[in-house]
Amino acid sequence: MDKITIAIDGFSSTGKSTIAKQLAKHLGYVYVDSGAMYRAVTYFAMEQGFIDKNHFDVSGLISKLNEVKISLKYNDELGYSEMFLNGDNVEKKIRTLEVSENVSLVAAVPEVRAQLVKHQKNMGAEKGVVMDGRDIGTVVFPNAELKLFMIASPETRAIRRYNELKQRGDDVTYEAVLKNIQDRDFIDSNRKDSPLVKASDAIEIDNSHMSKEQQFEIILNLVNKTLKSS
Repeated sequence: MDKITIAIDGFSSTGKSTIAKQLAKHLGYVYVDSGAMYRAVTYFAMEQGFIDKNHFDVSGLISKLNEVKISLKYNDELGYSEMFLNGDNVEKKIRTLEVSENVSLVAAVPEVRAQLVKHQKNMGAEKGVVMDGRDIGTVVFPNAELKLFMIASPETRAIRRYNELKQRGDDVTYEAVLKNIQDRDFIDSNRKDSPLVKASDAIEIDNSHMSKEQQFEIILNLVNKTLKSS
């Protein structure tokens, strides 16, 4: 088989996007950050006043879903695709802690998931795709040739995320980031529609004490073994 589908699931801030981008670039595959799609819908909901810290107008968001147009455009300078919402580049806007605090609630809405899952399935119809998220190996690509499930301790993930946000200039505290990660873990794992679970045939990768280079080497070996056996 010339190309395979690689599904990468796991908890927030486990480096799913980092390894997915590395693999896609190395293999010449299409990379899709499914989490960014949910972040884009969340940003839309926030801009429309459907969600904030005090309320969530679910029916209001559902009624406007047909106005949400999401697309990915490859940026040659960056080496990866950026997220566009209704024609506007929102790549930086969707990465804030404020969006992170709301995205799990938006992602739990069945109508939102149904619309985005359909879009994601279409993206991977011809294989040669690396997609990361929460339900890629269980719902979007249940027949993916290689499924990975990324884990790391909440504290490790919080430190990574905190450093990332501070480097961007965001005014955040470690405690707020840790709470956000713990809250998202709970919501993602306990939602009724497509909860975060490890697929029975997924390979678990605990990168709590791995460098990015070590992780890439380990996972690339798994990819090569899969390609040879497919």
